[in-house]
Amino acid sequence: MSTVTPFSVALRTRTQASHASSEGAGFMDELMSGKGTREDYIAMVAQHYFIYEAIEAAAERMRRDPVAATFISDELTRLPAIEADLEFLIGPDWRERIEPLPTTRDYVARITEVGATWAGGFVAHHYTRYLGDLSGGQIIRTLMQRQFGFDTNGVGFYLFADIAKPKVFKDVYRQQLDDAPWDEAEKARVIDEVIRAYAYNTALFADLARAKAEAAQVA
Repeated sequence: MSTVTPFSVALRTRTQASHASSEGAGFMDELMSGKGTREDYIAMVAQHYFIYEAIEAAAERMRRDPVAATFISDELTRLPAIEADLEFLIGPDWRERIEPLPTTRDYVARITEVGATWAGGFVAHHYTRYLGDLSGGQIIRTLMQRQFGFDTNGVGFYLFADIAKPKVFKDVYRQQLDDAPWDEAEKARVIDEVIRAYAYNTALFADLARAKAEAAQVA
């Protein structure tokens, strides 16, 4: 008797290679291994600002969608924490001192597009970002605290004070993926969009590395 693979399992399995590629990007690998600098970390946080500004604006629009709304939770909201981190890391004028890199502009445009027109696409980006923040993001937080002497200021983005049990939260989220009323064609589209989101992340790390190299040449 054959068993049906839950969608959350199929999603994780079919995007595993893309996820690994994103995690293993050179810029991120250096940051995680202690070879990166505090400025590298700040550069990454700055790009997160634009990405989460877009995804959380999309979430507000998608609250009226019966499928997407299931996944939207105020406990996940990251933008205020990113803003506080940037003020701590850069200063009160941080907004004037950051700008999106080319990949970030493309990434934001895609999030904005699907966040206005396609619930499944929105969920794909929502899943990629937030479940990653609740999983590997916690490792990043610990390493950044250790390397740069942060307490909570500077890594507030990774602190989910309103989620007492991240594993339980993630399990519920995955069950919501399994319960989503998508046919096989739509599930395939969502998986493709998750792969696309990971590709944006990989490309963003390449942009960050390129910007760092260009800055070093100017200095």
